This record gives sequence, C-alpha cells and structure tokens, in this order.
Amino acid sequence: MLWVTAPNVYSRTAEITIKGRVTDASTKEALVGANVVLKGTQKGTNTDANGNFSIPVTDEKAVLVFGFIGFEKQEIVVGNRTAIEVSLKSSASELSQVVVIGYGTTTKKDATGSLKTIKAADFNRGIVNSPEQLLQGRVAGVNVTSASGEPGGRQSITIRGPGGVRTGSTPLFVLDGIPLDNSSTGGATNPMNFLNPQDIEAIDVLKDASATAIYGARGANGVVLITTKKGKVGTGSLSLTSNTGVSNVARALPLFTADEFRKQVAAVGGTVDDLKADTDWQREITRQATTQDHNLSFSGGAEKLTYYGSVGVQNQEGVMKNSSLKRYTGRINASQKLMDDRLVIDMNLTASQTINNRPPIESVLGSALSANPTYPVRDANGVLARYQAFTNPVLALDLNKDVTTINRIVGSISPSFKIFKNLTYKLNLGVDNSSSTRDAQVFPSTVPQQDGRLDATYLDNRNVLIENYFTFNDSFGDHSFNALVGHSYQKFRLNGRNWSVNKFAVSPIEPANNPSLGQELALATNRPGGFAVINELQSFFSRLNYTFKNRYLFTATVRADGSSKFGANNKYGIFPSFSAGWRLSEESFMQSGPFSDLKLRAGWGQTGNQEIPSKITQALFTSSASSTTSYPLDGSTNYPAGTTYVRLANPDIQWELSTQTDIGLDFGLFKGALTGTIDYFRKVSNKILLEVIPSDPIQPASTYWTNVPNMTITNQGLELDLNYRYVGKSGLRFDLGGNITFIKNVVNNSPYTVITSGSATGPGLTSATVNGYVNGQPIGTFYLRQYIGIDDKGVSKYADLDGDGIGGTDKDRVAAGSALPTRQFNLNGSVSYKGFDLSANFNGVSGNKLYDNTANAYFYKARLVKNLNGIAESAGEPNESINNAAPVSTRFLKDGAFFRLNNLTLGYNLDTKKIGINKWISGARLSVTGQNLWLITKYNGYDPEVNAADRNVNGISSYGIDYLSYPKARSFIFSLNLTF
Repeated sequence: MLWVTAPNVYSRTAEITIKGRVTDASTKEALVGANVVLKGTQKGTNTDANGNFSIPVTDEKAVLVFGFIGFEKQEIVVGNRTAIEVSLKSSASELSQVVVIGYGTTTKKDATGSLKTIKAADFNRGIVNSPEQLLQGRVAGVNVTSASGEPGGRQSITIRGPGGVRTGSTPLFVLDGIPLDNSSTGGATNPMNFLNPQDIEAIDVLKDASATAIYGARGANGVVLITTKKGKVGTGSLSLTSNTGVSNVARALPLFTADEFRKQVAAVGGTVDDLKADTDWQREITRQATTQDHNLSFSGGAEKLTYYGSVGVQNQEGVMKNSSLKRYTGRINASQKLMDDRLVIDMNLTASQTINNRPPIESVLGSALSANPTYPVRDANGVLARYQAFTNPVLALDLNKDVTTINRIVGSISPSFKIFKNLTYKLNLGVDNSSSTRDAQVFPSTVPQQDGRLDATYLDNRNVLIENYFTFNDSFGDHSFNALVGHSYQKFRLNGRNWSVNKFAVSPIEPANNPSLGQELALATNRPGGFAVINELQSFFSRLNYTFKNRYLFTATVRADGSSKFGANNKYGIFPSFSAGWRLSEESFMQSGPFSDLKLRAGWGQTGNQEIPSKITQALFTSSASSTTSYPLDGSTNYPAGTTYVRLANPDIQWELSTQTDIGLDFGLFKGALTGTIDYFRKVSNKILLEVIPSDPIQPASTYWTNVPNMTITNQGLELDLNYRYVGKSGLRFDLGGNITFIKNVVNNSPYTVITSGSATGPGLTSATVNGYVNGQPIGTFYLRQYIGIDDKGVSKYADLDGDGIGGTDKDRVAAGSALPTRQFNLNGSVSYKGFDLSANFNGVSGNKLYDNTANAYFYKARLVKNLNGIAESAGEPNESINNAAPVSTRFLKDGAFFRLNNLTLGYNLDTKKIGINKWISGARLSVTGQNLWLITKYNGYDPEVNAADRNVNGISSYGIDYLSYPKARSFIFSLNLTF
C-alpha cells in the first residue's frame, strides 16, 4: 500500500531527495532498520527508529526496493513525487519463514520433517560461550545441560534422548554447510566455544529422521544447523556491542561456620582442633568475577556483492579464583554474483583463539569444603599459612597452573552455477583446522612438600570437506518439485604429542618457561607419547520434495555413507527416509474454520551413528614381553620376546542404526496469533556398539568390539510447543511461548544383567559404580544398594533383595531411578512498549535423580568427628555410629528436578532523532540482563543441572553424578548496542 503525501512534478536534471516512512501494514508500527535500495545501483539506506528514510534519486523512472525480514518486498517507481509512505505486508506470518534443511532450504509451510528455527532475536541473553546456550529451553525435545559453571565448560545437549551406550548423544553440528567434528581440541572446555554467538543469524534444529537422514551416518542424535550473519544490499552499517558482567556464586553450600563447627564436632563426640579463627574457606577460593565482551561488526553491499565482517573479544573470569576464559574472534562472509547472476560465490571464514586457565577444581573444592574453619588463611605476617596436616586451599590455587590455548580456523568457499533455468550445480569446499597447546604445571613447594612438574600436550585436528551436488527445481500446473543429488567426501586427521618433566627445584621461574630446569628426565618416568588417527567418510545423497496443489507434500531422502571406521564387510550403510504432509487449511472445507494454518505431518526414516574409536575393526599387536602378552615355554618366569595380538580384527562391525517415526500437527489460530506444534516420536536404536569380553577363554584379546544383536534403546514421547503473539494499535506488543516434552527411555534385550558405569570418587569409594544399563530401565539408571536406615549398632542397613540373609551385597542392587528426565518444560515471554522491552526465559526438568557423590565422599559423621568440616547432612542420624562407613547407596541419591529463571532482560531503544544524534548513530539500545536469577529445587548441592565429566567406566557413558562440580554463577550483564 502506498500514497503520495506531497505530489510535485519536477525535472530530474538535478538530484532530488525522496523521503518517507515504512510501517507494518497490520499494526501500523514503524519498521526500524528496513532496507531501502535504489534498484540497479549500490545506493541504499535503512529506516531510523521511527521508520523514516531519506534517499537521493536523479531519474523519475527510478525504482525503490523496500525490504524487511519477515515481510514481502515491494518495488515502487518514484515517478513525480518527493515523499512516499510504504506499508509492508507480513510474508504470511511464519509460514513463509525460510528454514535450512541441509543442502538447501524450504519454507516452514512446506516442511514435512520435525524441525525448529530459532532466530537471533529469540536467542537467550547473558554470558554465552557456545551456540547450545543460545537455544536452551527454546526447542521442544532438546535438553541442554550446562554441566558445570566453569567458564567455557562443556554443554550436554541431547535431541529426543540418548540412543547409544558408548557412542554418546551429541548431535551433529553443521556450520554454514560444514559438518564439524565433535572431537575436542584440548583441555576441558566445549569444542564449540570457538564460535562467537554474536555472529550467528539463526540455528535450525532437525529432530526426526525424515529431517536428519540427509546426513546419514551422523544423524542419529539429531542435527544442529548454524547459519552465520550475511551482508544485505544497501548502505553499509557498523554495529558495536559492548557487555560488562558481574558474577557471584549462585548457591554456596551451607558449610558450618567456626562456631557451628565447634558445637557439631563436640556433639558427635570429637575433640575440636581449634586455632580460634573463623574462616569461610568456600568464600576464600571464590570471588566476584567480571566479564568483558565487546564486538564490532560491519556489513553492507551492492546488488552484486554483499559482505559481513566482525571482530570480537571476550574475557570471562570464573567465580573460582584463577579460572578464566579469553576468546578472540574474527569473521568475514562475502557473496559475489557474476555472469548475469548465474554464478554466485559464497565465502565464509572465521578465526578464533581461546585461552582457558583452569585451577585444580576438584582438589581445591574438596579441600575448601572439608577444611577446619577455625584455621586461619594467613599467618601473623599476612602470608598464606602452610600446614603439615592439609594444604591450604588458597595456597593450592597458587601452586598449580593449567593453561590451554586453542587456535581454530574454519573456512569455506561455495561457488554455485545455474546451468539451466531450473538446474544449479554447487561446489562446497571447507576446511576446519584447530590446534592446541596445554601446559599443566605443579609448582615446587617445601611445605606442603611437592615436586615441581610440567605436563605439555599438543593436539592438531584437521577436517577437510569436498562436496558436489545438483539441484533441480520445476513446477507445472498444480505440481512443483525440487530434486537434489550429490557426493560428499570428508577427511579427519587428529594427532597429538605429549611429554613431561619432573622434579623442579623451588625457583621463581615457571617450569613451562624453562623445562630444562627439571631434574628427572629419564624415559622410564617421563616417556614422551603421541598418536595419529585418520578417518574418511564418503557419501552419496539424494532428496526429492514434491508438492501438489500447494497442500499435499512429499519428501524422500536416501544417503549412502562409507566410513573407514567400519569393517571391510560393512563399509557402506544406506539411510532412507520418507515423509508426507497435508495442509488441511488449504482445503475448501477448512476455509471458514478458525485455523489460519493446519498441517498434518508423518515421517519415517533411518539414521546411523559412527561416533566410535577409530581402527577398532583392525587387528592390533604388541611386542612387549610380560605375563599378559607372552608365555614361558620352559616353565620359568622368563617371558620370550615376540609379537602377539592385543585385538583381533572384526570386519563385520557396522553403524548403530536408529529407526524413527514421527507424527506431527502444526496449527495456527486467530489469524496466526496463536501457533503451535504437537509431535509424537518413537526412536529405536539397535545394532548397539559395545566392547565386550570374548566367550572363548583362549582368545589373545581380553575384549573386542561388536554390534550386540537384538539389543535396543528406545526413546519415545510427546512434544507440545505453543506461541502466542499480540500486537496492539497503541504500540504494545507481547509474546508468550513455551514447550513441554514427555519422554521415556528404555533399554531392552541387553545380553548382560547390568552394564556398569558412573565411577564414584572419594575415600573408600574406589572401583564403586553408580550407573547401570539394565534391561527394562532407562539409560542413566542408578543401580545401587537400597539404604533403609541405621541399625541398633549405629551402622547403615541395606535391603536384602535376594533373600540370602545378607543385605547390601552386589546381588541386592536395585534400579533406583534414572538421571534422564521424563519431563522437560520451558517458558519464555517478552513485552515491549514505546522503546521499552522485557523478556524472560524459564526452563526445568522433572522425573530424574542425581547422585550426590560430593556428599558421599565429604559429608558424613565419620569425617566430622575427625575435624573435617561439612553441612547439616554431615551430622547424620542421631543413633549413627561415628565409625559408620559411607559406601555407595541410595542414601546419597536425590531428586534432580528443578525450575529456573534462566535469564531476564530489560532493555530500552533510544530515539536517536529526538536526542539529535541520528546523523551519526541510527540506533542505540541499553539493556541489563540477569542470568540464573532464581531456582526451585529440592537438591542441596551447588546446582541440580550437573553431570560430572570423566565418570564413565571403560568408555560407557554415565549420567547425573555430582562430584565437586564447579559452582554455577548468578550474573548481571549491562549492555550497550550502537548502530552507525
């Protein structure tokens, strides 16, 4: 819609300025940042905070192109006018929203698979290190767990539940068309930390097999497609984002104060070792941490060339002292059109460096939680106190240093050529190269006595991708279709080296700065190590999308993957999928109904999982001579040298296979104001990969890998996603959305009574396990002795479930709940009015348990009586003996449910025209964000959203164990955004 506000016939011999305003046709609100481009030229501008624009023209035949994300473009001939007002219509609301589906795009209304797109405007706010955090709570069926409060700590993400025992549950990440390798490049941080969240335009989550099958062997755990920002045609813009944050420990453990400690030790019959101080050791090792995050981006372009570039710096302190993450990033994206737009060359390049400084988290936390609070931190001279009985936790921070530096470059160039009107060829060349160095130092000390040591590690990870594919589009009459066929080759190379030096004398020189000062250089104690692994993946893929009468939809996909990880008899796997959709809202009998959109979807497909160790199908040999690798032929203990098998070849190993069915309903009511999705899914994983003990007792290898026949892992559930949007004529706008997922996981037909995992840690807990994979139970089940109280001798009692008269044996273990939640629920909302906006995001889970390994190891009566600090739980039961041990049992199994206010943001968009700075600054925004503000949970540890790393047993994944986990922070972030 347009009208002339000031008609004026004039000659175009001189340059005339056209002014006007761009608004939303439905709400009449101004569209801020809409593009106004003089067609056929590089001239362009963007609308200001009031939707106004100004652009010079010299020809009355000039055409202005108006565009805005989510709205239909309009082209208007200027004619003989000087002022134009334009109302842009929404592009059929969200139905015309473009979604990425892998090797192409479609619109939301035409998608037949289960997927969800999250745009940058809907990302979570706050201190964000990796893309998983941006979508936490935003997508039904997706559970993102920040397993640690450490800066840059690993994120656990599962899409519709885990499906493997040893192959993990991490989805495939695809960055601008490059499938990334999930292998870590060093340290304990998240491999995805290299990516600056400010550079991300959208994240598409593919959930069911009909959507993920295009990625074949790596789609079993779902696919996360990340699209970075691109330039837009029009006047160049410059944006500055500056964030400053302050963080504190969100929930400190309620340790006994010095006075409480004296009373509690005496109450349990102990003698207080009292040095008269009042020390909060937990507070001494933590701090109020600050975060600085600054980003500068520039973008723009003409009709033939668009570009986007950015640089970013983040410096995040952790709430534990000596803990930090620094990240430096740079990105350039460009797109060039040539040969009358038949040839388009896209280029994406990002470079980053992350520097992670880690204290010895577990040892320092353990010392702080148990240290006697009557001991002072410093001596009379103000120097850190040194004790023979224990290591001062604050001193321990100074006696250790662990720094990992990771450099990563990810780049791609993707030329596409339109061979014919409907046929396009595309080449995708990508490289992902990362390298890391880690120096872990123990500084020498006399009190406490410890030798200096340096452990140095170097890792290099290279991923090279070459893809060729053709896309054909056509339509005739009521028929339209899109066909895709292509080939992909990807090569991964991971190699590493490590070496160490021992026994450094006390010196002001750090071991890493001069390793030659180490006094123990013998190969027997400091033998250098190294490894190199090469994996290759070759694939052939195709997809057909067919639409009839714009309401009957059909998609078929097939991918064949050949992997060097698998045996000679099973190099290739075929992964098909089929899905269909029916847009009932387009039928004549639905035209008078309440639905603005109604689509029924159904899909079936198969995907694979190849995330297993390399070379396990090949034989492995050793030439060492020992009692386990050789045999004394003369009856003595002299083992002759020779070469023997360590692992036999197994040419039959193949992918784990996941078969998934999905039935979904997409709907819109009240002219699209209320939209929603309901999905039922069932995912069954079989051909489970395990390392097992051979049945043949004389086989040279003690274990071997195989696909376990008949064993299955099933995830099934229901997802509900609802969103409501209201736009008032007064300028009031609010959005309210949420999702809930009901999910059930079960293991069936395992050939073992229990596959143990989840090793416990602490005094007396060595070799104890917590998790088990049990038939008829979910993954992450806690398989434990059932604690039933204290007997008349003050000793723990355990249920006698096998009836042998002895309670608490291994045969009495019981499935006591799972770490996997059965319900995931999330709520988000926003409201805006005249420049002000407020947004909030809540998330939570229920139906899950946690094992408090920290309490098991540190908080029980036998420790308290020995002058080791604790919490109220440490006092135990009134009749409990001070000699009662604390083995692994359900006594320390706790409810893991929680509901959290994840983030809350209040912002204000300044009217730059009113304050007279619009000539230099087109947009300005101030905001404050609170992160992890509020938590409801029964769990009394640092945080219920936790999963201690490295608790697996022989590579069997573990879940839901809390052991001295890095405490979560509560943060406040102040932000300034400027657009020039």
